[in-house]
Amino acid sequence: MTEEIEISIVSPVYRAENLVDKLVERMVASVSQITDNYEIILVEDCGFDHSWKKIIDNCNKNPKVKGVKLSRNYGQQHAIQAGLDVSKGKYVITMDCDLQDQPEEIYKLLNKAKEGFEIVVASRKNRQDDFIKKMLSRIFYNVLGYLTETKQDRTVANFVCYHRKAVNAMALVKDHNRYYPMLQQLIGFNYIKVEIEHAEREDGKSSYSFNKRLRLAINTILTFSDKPLRLAVKFGVLLSLFSVVSAVLLVIMYFLGDYRTDGWASLALLLSFFSGAIISVLGMVGLYVGRIFESVKQRPTYIVNEKVNS
Repeated sequence: MTEEIEISIVSPVYRAENLVDKLVERMVASVSQITDNYEIILVEDCGFDHSWKKIIDNCNKNPKVKGVKLSRNYGQQHAIQAGLDVSKGKYVITMDCDLQDQPEEIYKLLNKAKEGFEIVVASRKNRQDDFIKKMLSRIFYNVLGYLTETKQDRTVANFVCYHRKAVNAMALVKDHNRYYPMLQQLIGFNYIKVEIEHAEREDGKSSYSFNKRLRLAINTILTFSDKPLRLAVKFGVLLSLFSVVSAVLLVIMYFLGDYRTDGWASLALLLSFFSGAIISVLGMVGLYVGRIFESVKQRPTYIVNEKVNS
């Protein structure tokens, strides 16, 4: 009978060929102090560099290291999903590959998980990012929290320890667009934060550009909330009230003899405003219809091209 794996570590890898060796070395050194019964799953998200070759080299050196190569770039959240789907551990730890989340901090999350918490997230103390990234992150989480009506914490990211029960529960959620901080709130279970030291980036710059963050925010909002639609309805009602009030005022001014026709400029502005509002609302509805269209097609959220040791 196959022995149950105690700990699985899942890390999505994207354009990190200079970090893979150090990442694996530090993961092995850290988790080996806890148990010998572990696996390391590196999911290469088709970054068009030599990351996959580095992953294969590490898999050949250590059978506990497993590699999964996706057929194209699906994005970080789907790469995490691919790693979770092949993981077998009782406890599954997800973390980025840039070593800003340090493998040496894994024991903190695991200790809390063993106290009975199914989801333990790392809260990054003294975040080591530049001012612009911190500012964009603050805006991202504030907007996301407002439009999804959830509490978002910008100090947490992908460094999380899940009990197998939580991993199985998230697998039941078949949303085409995935965002794990939201899925954690959706499935429930005992949840706790643990403070960790956040390190500076070991190599290169973050591949998470503003456009990618914006796309992630839009997809997450459309997947997990209908508040934009409710705001659109409120906006439409306010515009209608504004039109009624304006019409009443014009009638009153007409009977008071204080009404003059000064031209078509104001009329053209009003038409432009209302036309823009209508188009915006229709566009928002169209985005939701598009997400429904994606979901009913039931296409896979990722496709695996190759596996090593898995």
